[in-house]
Formats: sequence, structure tokens, C-alpha cells
Amino acid sequence: MNAEELLHETFRGIFEAELIREMASAARLVPFEEGDVLIEIGRYIKTMPLLITGAIKIMREDPDEGELLLYFIEKGDTCAMTLACCAGDKKSEIRAVAENRGLVAMVPVTRMEEWMGKYKSWRTFVFESYNNRFNELLSAIDHLAFRHMDERLFNYLREAAKVNRSRVINKTHQEIAYELNSSRVVISRLLKALENEGKIKLNRNSIELLNPEF
Repeated sequence: MNAEELLHETFRGIFEAELIREMASAARLVPFEEGDVLIEIGRYIKTMPLLITGAIKIMREDPDEGELLLYFIEKGDTCAMTLACCAGDKKSEIRAVAENRGLVAMVPVTRMEEWMGKYKSWRTFVFESYNNRFNELLSAIDHLAFRHMDERLFNYLREAAKVNRSRVINKTHQEIAYELNSSRVVISRLLKALENEGKIKLNRNSIELLNPEF
């Protein structure tokens, strides 16, 4: 499919046909593979991502404590923190890393500002994106402040299964520890406890969620 057909399939019922045509002419389609860094901390953002397929994880970095997963974005989503950086001509404060293979449409920030005044559907989409990501950030803060690591870990596994549409999570204990800002020893111990509770099954190179909610 060409760019307009892909965008129409993804955003049908959300954007007007005229806006989708403008998007197709302005956007640059960028395929990505698992692990690709799509947005880097400290760089100026001149384009805004609209996710067509796949999933991307948004990470925050602390110079002393490592990285922390903030939220995932999926098909039809954009990143509110990217929107803020685009609008304010600021350097990125997040890192966007591909969770799996996919395709993203990168929209120039100049068109984004133009569409805010031209299309009601675009304004609604931007405001709803801010609201959704804000709620996810609040949830991430709640997990850090009020939940024990075992709850955070199980919630992470459920989210990873959801965005990958698979009950099998192909991540090492070290990779999970890195994203949750913990240690491999702690994560391995908690994963074993979750297995004993009948919530997951530990395999040699993967983790199987036994009752996925998707």
C-alpha cells in the first residue's frame, strides 16, 4: 500500500480524507526494527511520529540511576512528550525505542502547527493524545510511589504482552531489570515468585503470561 492508503487504514474515522491526503504528501514513512532508537535524548525534534504499525517504548534517563520505562505507544498513537518538544522547539527529554518491528509516519512540525488551525479532528487528536499520555505518566508515577516491585513487574509484563499481541515475552531478566530500573537478581527472584503463583511460566529465553488480557 502507498502512504495515503496506510494512513487511511490507520486513521479512518479519526481524520478527514482531506487531512489524510495532506499527511500522505507531507509525511515521511520510516520502517523500524526491534531495538531501533527513533528519538534520542538531547536532540531537537523536527518531526512528529504517527505510529502506523508496531509498538514503541518511551524511556526517561537519569544520569545516575539509568533508564525508566514511561509508557508504550501503539498503532494510531503519537507521543505527547514529542509534541511538547516540537511545539516548544526544545531538545528531546525522552528516548523512543522500537519494541518490535513497525512503521511510523514522521510529520514535519510546521504542518502540525498548520493543521491545528485548519482541522478540528487534528486538534482533538492532539489534545486527546496529551490527555492519554498524561494519564499514563500518572500511572507510572503511582507504580513508582505506591506499588511494590512485584506489582510493577507484573504490570510491565501485561503491558508488554498487550503491545506485542503475544502472551510470550521475549526479553531477558537483565533487559526487564534495566527498563524497570532494578537489578537482575531482584527481577529473577520476583519472576520465580510469579511463576509459583501461577501467573507466568518461565522458559529458557522467554516468559509466558498465562492469563493475558487482550
